[in-house]
Amino acid sequence: MRLTSKGRYAVRAMLDLTFHSSGNPVRLQEISTRQSISLHYLEQLFRKLRTGKVVKSVRGPGGGYVLARSQDEISVKDVLDCVGENINPARDILGVPSSGIEIMKDESGNDINAIVDTKEFNLTKSYFENLGTIMQDYLATTTLGDLARKSAGAAFSATSQDNAGKESIIRQNVGEMNQ
Repeated sequence: MRLTSKGRYAVRAMLDLTFHSSGNPVRLQEISTRQSISLHYLEQLFRKLRTGKVVKSVRGPGGGYVLARSQDEISVKDVLDCVGENINPARDILGVPSSGIEIMKDESGNDINAIVDTKEFNLTKSYFENLGTIMQDYLATTTLGDLARKSAGAAFSATSQDNAGKESIIRQNVGEMNQ
């Protein structure tokens, strides 16, 4: 369960495009300079974003990129999906014994414990599948427009230490959920 730099940079670049476009194309070089992201890396990301239909390219003098849809129609999940980011915490839970565990065989030579199927495993798997659903819903319901509007009223700190212990400026804290 990890959001890589690919996903973080894609969202930052899309927000930069949202803030600086005003309907006019924005060059990747400008985004690269403002966000301190390699131009080559941005080119790779925007190729995927264009294929995913969240941005359009404009050719010629004054060309660059614009949003393919309204900022309120592009969710953070759309952006992450376009660049191939998968942050589902349950994606690797397969029930296979960990390495170093000897697989026992029955009299016929069939594997006895080739798959873990205990109540602890099933409870853990179910918990992380639910967490993945909540995360996907959160990402799907937060749009570039939501983030842009929130930035107008919030003072962002340059260091994460200043934000320690504060509530999210995007959404209220989810709180405890009973299963």
